[in-house]
Order: sequence, then C-alpha cells, then structure tokens
Amino acid sequence: MLADLDLLAHKVSLEDKFQVHNISSHEYSNFAVVIVAAGRGNRAPGDIPKQYRSINGETVLTKTLKCFSKFPNIVVVIHPNDTELFKDATKDLPKNIHSISGGDSRTQSVKAGLDFFRNHQPKFVLIHDAARPFLAQDIIDNVMISLQSHQAVAPSLPIVDAIKTKDGSAVDRDEIIRVQTPQGFDYSSISQAYRSLSGKESFVDDIELAKQCGMSIDMCVGDEKNIKLTYEHDFMQSNHMINITGSGFDVHQICSGETLFLCGVEVEAGFSLKGHSDADVGRHALTDAILGAISEGDIGDHFPPSESKWKNAKSDIFLQHAIELLKRKNAILDHVDITLICEQPKIKPHRQNMRERLTSILGIPLSRVSLKATTTEGLGYAGRGEGIAAQAIASIRIPDV
Repeated sequence: MLADLDLLAHKVSLEDKFQVHNISSHEYSNFAVVIVAAGRGNRAPGDIPKQYRSINGETVLTKTLKCFSKFPNIVVVIHPNDTELFKDATKDLPKNIHSISGGDSRTQSVKAGLDFFRNHQPKFVLIHDAARPFLAQDIIDNVMISLQSHQAVAPSLPIVDAIKTKDGSAVDRDEIIRVQTPQGFDYSSISQAYRSLSGKESFVDDIELAKQCGMSIDMCVGDEKNIKLTYEHDFMQSNHMINITGSGFDVHQICSGETLFLCGVEVEAGFSLKGHSDADVGRHALTDAILGAISEGDIGDHFPPSESKWKNAKSDIFLQHAIELLKRKNAILDHVDITLICEQPKIKPHRQNMRERLTSILGIPLSRVSLKATTTEGLGYAGRGEGIAAQAIASIRIPDV
C-alpha cells in the first residue's frame, strides 16, 4: 500500500511539472536515441531474434522505433547477421534511423551506440531496449523532464508482491523497485563512463554504471504496459488475437485393395480408397480446414494432383505444410474436430490411435483433437459403399492485422 501511495504521489508531482514544462521540438533535437537490438533472445523460441518477430502485422523493432518518431537522431545497434532483417523492419520508416554493429554484450553494444554520436555531441541520450515496443509517450516525457535536474533517469515501478529470498527470508519490498527503459542520461557523462571501461565489464543496464560513476540519479514513473518481451507467452499476450474457424470436406471413391489410410492409420478394411496420394480422406479434410482458417486456399493449390511428385504421397506431408503456414502467420491452433462418414470400416476400434497420430503432427494436446464417425443410414454414395467422406473444423487464434 505504501508503494502504491508513493507512486501516486510521484504521478501528481509529474503532473505539476507538465503544467510548467511542455516538451518542444527544439528539445527533441537535443536528444540522441540508442536502441539496443543486437541480442539473440534465446528465452523466446523462434527462427529469428525476437526483435524481428511480428506483433499485429509489424516487427517488434518497427513498433519500438515508431515510439521515437519525434526524435531526429536515432541509431539502432544490431547484430552483424541481422542487416537484412533490419532493412526490412525499417523500410517504411524515416531515413534518419541508422544502424551499427553491436558487441558481444549489451554493455559493448551500448558503448558502440554512444560512440556513434561522438561527433554530434547531443546534450542528452535515451537508451532503450528494442524488445519494449509498447512504450507510451508519457514515459518518454517523464524521463526527459527529470533529466532537467538529474544526470541519469530510469522509469520505475513499485513491487506489489511479497518478496522473499530462496530460503524464505523476508525482503522489504519498499526498498526495491522494477526498472525499465528508456533510461536517460547526460550524454557527456554517460559517454565518458562507457569510454573509461576496459571492455570486459558487463552491466545489466545503464543506470548501474551511472550509479558506479557517482552520477545523480532519479527514478521517474514507469508503466506496467512497457514490458520487455522475453518469453513466448509475452508474445501471445501482446498480440491482439481473433478467433477464426476453418472447414474442410473431402471424399474418395472405394476401390479394390485390402487396406486404406484414415487419419494416418492404416486400416484393414478389405478395400482401398482411390486417389492421387494415399487418399487419406480424414487428413485431407483437416488440411483444407486449416488452410481455410488462414485463408491459404485448398490442398490442391499447394499439392496439385497433376504433378507426378505427389503420386502416392503420404498425407502427413500435406498436414505438416498447413501447420507450417499457420505458424508463419503467428497463429495458434486450438482445436480440431473431424467426422468420418462411412458404413465401413468401423472407426471406433482405431479412433484413439488416429487421434494420437494426428496430435503428433498438430502439436496440440490429445484433449483438443476430436474424431468421430457416422453413417448415412444407407443413403447416398457413402451408404451404398461407393466412397468415404470426411468433414473437419479447425479452430485457431490469429493476430488481428
């Protein structure tokens, strides 16, 4: 409660400052901005570093840079291997955004960013993590205002949970705060501090070095929304997701043979199914349902029966392809429901095996894979034993772009 009251008092104090201190365009020109984007983000899985992953149709770095659109002097410190990713993320942004290669640590990368402005010599500098794309203008203003009276400033938040050591000992949470970025500094002071390092030191943030060098420090009000994207669930929570359902339907003619494939399981039925591939009617219907949910056409668009290379192909190839396309769109598969329509074979003895084979490709729990069967009471081609049909529904979540 005390921490909450302190935070409220701090907000009131800042509101008073805003009444007499409006940020002007001239003041923005006194600032340089260093965006630290050279990290690999190993705690967030993915094929590319987290700063280049997409959130609601934009990369994390693109969204972060848009937060600093009022600043004329910006440098992004990137990994040498990310040049093309950086170009793509900034292709539609103003041309005042520069990039340089970072070092082996965050500390070395920040030093490189500060050195970029050595000839320009700005009055102040803001240093921000590329993985914080939800930065509000109020937080930037808070830092800029506090720099009028301090050499170093960081946005901060109180601790609301009880704090313990690993052995259960109590820690006074009123003595601890959470620190965010952008952190602001008198450029000359922080630049000199970094130039004095031997090159082996490593700091978790820039306020730590400022404290070590005796700079005057202020903690201004931060923002709960200004999170640093670190783990996979951070991306899921940050995306504005919408729910979409796709449907699929397929039918294959019964032909001579002894076995057929249904949902990845080979079943002894005394007959087979006719098709260009393995004629797995269940997987075909499910593949179309997933493709439909992500608006990627149908199975024939991706695997045309006119191409001989798909002759007798296993249908798990088609389903895996649909799942890969879904992942590329940052979508999440929540549930699938398949209905097999036939008189023979009996599905119930094989149903559990079919569900297990499906979940191994879909990557979702067995509890979210529904499979059932029905007959047509002797009516139509299925009732006459001329063919087997399947319909499928796929429920997904996808970013609303």
